[in-house]
Amino acid sequence: MTSPQFFDCIVIGAGAAGLMCAATAGQRGRRVLVLDHANKVGKKILMSGGGRCNFTNLYMEPDNYLSANPHFCKSALSRYTQYDFLELVSRYQLAYHDKGAGELFCDDKARDILNILLAECETGGVTIQTDTAITAISKQDNEQFVIDTPRGEYQCHSLVIATGGLSIPKMGATGFGYKIARQFGLKVKETEPALVPFTLSDAWLTVAQELAGVSIDISVTCRQQTFNEALLFTHRGLSGPAILQISNYWYSSDEITIDFLPTQSVAELIEHWKTAGEKATLKTLLGHYLPKRFVLTWLGLIAADLGDKLVKQLSNQEIDKLSQFFHHWTIKPSGTEGYRTAEVTRGGVDTDGISSKTFEAKTTENLYFIGEVLDVTGWLGGFNFQWAWSSGWCAGQYV
Repeated sequence: MTSPQFFDCIVIGAGAAGLMCAATAGQRGRRVLVLDHANKVGKKILMSGGGRCNFTNLYMEPDNYLSANPHFCKSALSRYTQYDFLELVSRYQLAYHDKGAGELFCDDKARDILNILLAECETGGVTIQTDTAITAISKQDNEQFVIDTPRGEYQCHSLVIATGGLSIPKMGATGFGYKIARQFGLKVKETEPALVPFTLSDAWLTVAQELAGVSIDISVTCRQQTFNEALLFTHRGLSGPAILQISNYWYSSDEITIDFLPTQSVAELIEHWKTAGEKATLKTLLGHYLPKRFVLTWLGLIAADLGDKLVKQLSNQEIDKLSQFFHHWTIKPSGTEGYRTAEVTRGGVDTDGISSKTFEAKTTENLYFIGEVLDVTGWLGGFNFQWAWSSGWCAGQYV
């Protein structure tokens, strides 16, 4: 039997947070090993942002994150900021652009971000090993962690769990990190898919299917949280940035309210058209502000002949219905697309059991949890990657 290999630090998970932590620790002179059960590193980085990786956001605030403890993320985000990561990528002369709202994307491809992380790991002398399933983890009386794998036994002084959440299982996501947390006495908050499309059922599903492919800039509200972004009708329900954002706040019994004309008032438009003596039909006039296919379908839901009416023919009751339907459409989604398409996982390792400074578990010395495995969920727009960089860098100072 081969003798175990010893490292100062072993990081389990070769994703954004794990590679960041490994590179940081390696460059501090620590002997670091990264283990991952997948056949390639950084799979989620490579597929993110349509293959261009929305790697951070210029307008980073703790309010962009959900957690049972909303204060937990503040320390790490302030110690390793979006500007610190920009300084790193600028050293590698990464070409990037602001897509709007501070969302920074690679000009070329997401692999550029992964290559930077791998180069940083190489600078720190980090060993990265893929195709390595972990069968057991234990801690010996001498305080060393023992990691058992089919490829042999590994031991380390510091162990970092950077295994991510449950989102996109086809990329290799599992609940392994939660299992290890419970093994060492940590609580795990209930996990659910987040940044995920909604599914609809019955009549509303039929409507969504009729409108599949139609995109509209909307305002959507749930639990007193509002987002103003695009909605996309799909064959299964509702998607698009606005829907993914609000899904972070949605629970299965909740309704969502959508305003399809957030910058206009239907009632005021009709009043203006009446005053101006407009002779066009309602569907024609509304078609200047919204996709025509949507206008026809939406007016048809109120009354079959409504779209063909001239604005001067509209009654006050019809105008009230129009305002309600276009500005306050309230619906209860039947569910979500689930982890299959969710970008992140809401919930995770309870942050009450983790140091916000070092990311060390309070139950077990030299055991660390970073990134998405924790109960910290960011908005769409580069916030989850920044959490990976910040938590990984901070833990890397102590492992």
